[in-house]
Amino acid sequence: MSPDLARESRDSRLFIVANVLMGLGACVNSAIFNNYLKDVFALDVARRTFLEFPRELPGFLVSFFIASLALLGEVRIAMIANLAASAGMLALGWIPASYALMVVSLFVGSAGTHIYMPLGNAIGMSFARDGKEGSVLGRISAANTLALVGGSVILLGLLATVHLSYRAAYSAAAVFYLAAAGALLAMTPRRDGRARRRLVVKREYGRYYVLSVLYGARKQLFITFGPWMLVDLFRQGAETMTLLFLVISVVGIGAQPAIGRLTDRFGPRAVLGGEALITIVVCLAYAFAPELLPAGGALLVVASCYVIDQSSSAVSMSRAIYAKQLVRCPEDLSPTLSLSISIDHAVAMFLPSLGGLAWRFGGTAGYRWVFLGGSLVAGLNFLVTRGIPDGKGSAAAAAEAAGAGL
Repeated sequence: MSPDLARESRDSRLFIVANVLMGLGACVNSAIFNNYLKDVFALDVARRTFLEFPRELPGFLVSFFIASLALLGEVRIAMIANLAASAGMLALGWIPASYALMVVSLFVGSAGTHIYMPLGNAIGMSFARDGKEGSVLGRISAANTLALVGGSVILLGLLATVHLSYRAAYSAAAVFYLAAAGALLAMTPRRDGRARRRLVVKREYGRYYVLSVLYGARKQLFITFGPWMLVDLFRQGAETMTLLFLVISVVGIGAQPAIGRLTDRFGPRAVLGGEALITIVVCLAYAFAPELLPAGGALLVVASCYVIDQSSSAVSMSRAIYAKQLVRCPEDLSPTLSLSISIDHAVAMFLPSLGGLAWRFGGTAGYRWVFLGGSLVAGLNFLVTRGIPDGKGSAAAAAEAAGAGL
């Protein structure tokens, strides 16, 4: 094996290790975050949804964060992102019960995880041959998800047996993110000779930007409102939420590679359109199950919706592959993915507060208006995906279709 191929193989293994460690850290935060807010700060739905502004603000700023660090290269920026995530997790575990300190800690940790988002896809696709990006991203996601499964099992056991404290849980998450930063530090820095484009905004990428706006609205269903319905309306505790997270992780082991292979075979249009149709059905079930079904049946349906909703978020890799098909030069990819994160978070910062007001003041079933709005967003998303070139296509074909307008 040539030195270059050996280095590439070593870096790809280290990258998978880093993603496994990040999966363990994400497992802790995702499983207990809503219960942490409810138990420690006794938040209602309005104050909970307000938190999405400081939590999503780093996502809006991600293009600027990455642009300011561009000379370091993608791998080194990803390492710094994991250091920030580690600091945020540690702070959440150790601060006193102060709302202001919690918001600052949340911002720092969120900055780390959001900065990593576009870089993870860009670095992952750099290990793939043309036309195999979906399979590679699917395998990397599956490794991350295997970590989520293992972490969920351990966390569930600790919650059930020794009543693990939030401090101990968040300290463990901090260690995992710190170890991920170490794995990324061990990778070869990726610097090529091309001029780096710090910010890319092009009219021919317009459809991708619109998909980013709609994704920013849609994702709040599975980040904020779906789990909050389980915690607030159905009074489910940390053990139940961790069990559901375990189910989501197990489903993801098969779903994520499958989504990658489907994207390679049929193209982003088919996968993104199918996800939009599934989201419509899920939103309608969220909206009407609590009133139409007995309590036990409604809980089962809502929990199933939460699992499906979280699992379908893996189609973000299909959007990244569409972006790679779309960009006219390789150095546009990372800035375009970063701008997409900023765009969807511009929506995600403000929309939860509106949804929280609708939930609170919309009557006894105010949540229904939130999920009916989600079904409308999913319908618009489906219509926009119809303009994506059919099948795998080529970068030139994708760019030509995008240039033809929305």
